[in-house]
Amino acid sequence: MTRKTDDILSRRKFLIASGAAGLTGLAGCTENNSNSESEPTEASGGSGGSEDSGSGSGSGESATLSGDINIAGSSTVFPLATAMGERFKKEHSEVNINLQSTGSGGGFANYFCPGQTDFNNASRPIKGEEEQQCADNDVTPVELKVATDALTVIVNNDNDFIGEGLTVEQLKTIFSAEGKPTMWSDVNSEWPEEEIEIFGPTDASGTYDYFIEAIIGEEGPGHRQDYSATEQDRTIIQGVMGSEFAIGYMGFAYYSENTDAVQAVAVDNGDGYVEPSLDTALSGDYTPLSRPLFTYPAKGSLAKDHVAEFARYWMENSTSKKIVADEVGYVPLGEDEQQEMLDKLNSAIEEAN
Repeated sequence: MTRKTDDILSRRKFLIASGAAGLTGLAGCTENNSNSESEPTEASGGSGGSEDSGSGSGSGESATLSGDINIAGSSTVFPLATAMGERFKKEHSEVNINLQSTGSGGGFANYFCPGQTDFNNASRPIKGEEEQQCADNDVTPVELKVATDALTVIVNNDNDFIGEGLTVEQLKTIFSAEGKPTMWSDVNSEWPEEEIEIFGPTDASGTYDYFIEAIIGEEGPGHRQDYSATEQDRTIIQGVMGSEFAIGYMGFAYYSENTDAVQAVAVDNGDGYVEPSLDTALSGDYTPLSRPLFTYPAKGSLAKDHVAEFARYWMENSTSKKIVADEVGYVPLGEDEQQEMLDKLNSAIEEAN
């Protein structure tokens, strides 16, 4: 267990502040972590969700780009989408990027598949039922990997009883719907007879889905429901900060901006305790909690120049250590992966036009 990692990042600490604090300089960009049914800011109907209000060069040359880009989905991918959007906005001031954090599943079900947004960010692959919902509304998602994350379990800074960390089996015991221990001593008899206070994402979150897959097992009893669930990662940080006996989990980027506030837990998958970091996620040592992150543009939206150019911009910068790793806190794509994603994107753009 470590209070700090070798990957302390430089990005400003917007993740624990109020909802839109991380969006300075990105006009038209909003955060809504409540997974509400409301429309995205400035969103309009139709497949893909934004109206092209100006001309653009499909090849990204000097012609002015303008129009709205509506994005919902994963809270984990949110800071990466924000960083890319801020930079794109500086180059294309007439493009408005309306960005929400709704959870991967909430974004697919409530915005993207109904045709109200141009992109859905996701911290796990799209599910079959989501693909069917999209198909029923003539929305074709294009899966683009954007980074790799180290899903991070956190505890209070005053927690000194779990020692080196937690095993995968102990995590399963704590979070599983089967058994549902109420006291830390129920997990390990040498630990305090104090109530376990659990914080985590809602079932609309891809982080929640991935945690079940990696720790509990998809065929297992499921995730316990008697915990404080939220789509606001800063609320998970604050909850764990507030109790010596609290535990929670989230994407690595949120932890990396709050290393003084909480401790990251090293995880033992049978080969010894491994701390979450960019290096251990990249090397594959941090198992089973390292995972791919995605964005899904709607193919129909890629017919609009400003949407296609933003998607290209994101993929072209997906190998950037400065943006993806140093600023946000994820592992960038390798050059081969980047080329694979660019080829897939460019094919989709050609098919859309």
